[in-house]
Amino acid sequence: MSDRDQQIARKGRVTAMVIAGTAVFWILATLIGGQLGWSNRTQALFDLLALAGFVWAFVLIYQIWRTRQSNQG
Repeated sequence: MSDRDQQIARKGRVTAMVIAGTAVFWILATLIGGQLGWSNRTQALFDLLALAGFVWAFVLIYQIWRTRQSNQG
């Protein structure tokens, strides 16, 4: 396995962890917020944080795609 393939694999693992971690964070924040009676404004803050995590994951996926494209050509 080449160094670039290892780099792509590592970035893929990081991306998977970001997606999984963001999803777990979002679910827990929603459940805890509902139980504790957080305001809609506070829950929206956590929704925006989760959205930022998913956008970051999308950026990482795009970087992996671009790296693979440059690897082929």
